[in-house]
Amino acid sequence: MDAEALKALQAPLKEKYREDATTAIVTLRSQGTIGENVTCSVSTARAMVEAGLHPATGGTGLHACSGDMLLDALVACAGVTLNAVATALQLDVKRARVKAEGDLDFRGTLGIDKATPVGFVAIRLRFEVEGDLNEEEKATLLKLTERYCVVFQTLKTSPAMDVSLTLT
Repeated sequence: MDAEALKALQAPLKEKYREDATTAIVTLRSQGTIGENVTCSVSTARAMVEAGLHPATGGTGLHACSGDMLLDALVACAGVTLNAVATALQLDVKRARVKAEGDLDFRGTLGIDKATPVGFVAIRLRFEVEGDLNEEEKATLLKLTERYCVVFQTLKTSPAMDVSLTLT
């Protein structure tokens, strides 16, 4: 896709959202069903993924780890965003590899040490870009990718959360 095709695709959406901001609010959903051996099957857009315990918490390693899935979502979103920004700005990006890694201390998850946080304590997102970009273009590409990546911004700003449990 080139810049003109991307702009043509997004122009009617942008106009619609400018005219009526409520049409820009979309609720995304995901659901899963718990299963045997401490797993949860999650229906993704393309396939069913069976998630389970990470080996550091007693898992077998045969199931997807939700922490890995979070990093996968970050990589996917950041990659799509970087690609869209490069396309819209007509930057010479031939290829790009996106990598994310995060640090967890499983003492928190396993309840061994109440002072140890549960969850990632650090996440690193890296881009390896092949192309002909000057320093200003590199800085703009990185700045706009960070700014418009939904998953990155969600992790960075921590949205309001609501949790409930209903018996059926």
